Amino acid sequence: MAKILVADDDRDVRELSIFTLRFAGHEVLGASNGEEAINQAKVNNPDLILMDVRMPKMNGYDACKVLKSDPNTSSIPIIFFSARGQESEVQAGLNVGAVDYIHKPISPDQLTEKVKFHLQKAKK
Repeated sequence: MAKILVADDDRDVRELSIFTLRFAGHEVLGASNGEEAINQAKVNNPDLILMDVRMPKMNGYDACKVLKSDPNTSSIPIIFFSARGQESEVQAGLNVGAVDYIHKPISPDQLTEKVKFHLQKAKK
């Protein structure tokens, strides 16, 4: 299956997301902040990144900008994953290059389906 990076500073959310995606058959890596997400993405070249917006050291928007400006990581689909879902925040996420914006909380089945959809879309 796919290699997925989950970046979220909330350990419980990160671990639950990792567990859910591993159970679905994916290889899953974790990061606890934006800087770590960038480093993991550059080293491991994931097929998809699931990223929280509000994280320490570097927020998700800034991390997404860095990844999208690097030719080695620019094609990796990034899905923002946040408890904050005001339209302006969703639009800001899409404007910096994300392919989707998921509102927390999300059920494991919904998470798996969203990831599957974007992985298939990225392969086309």
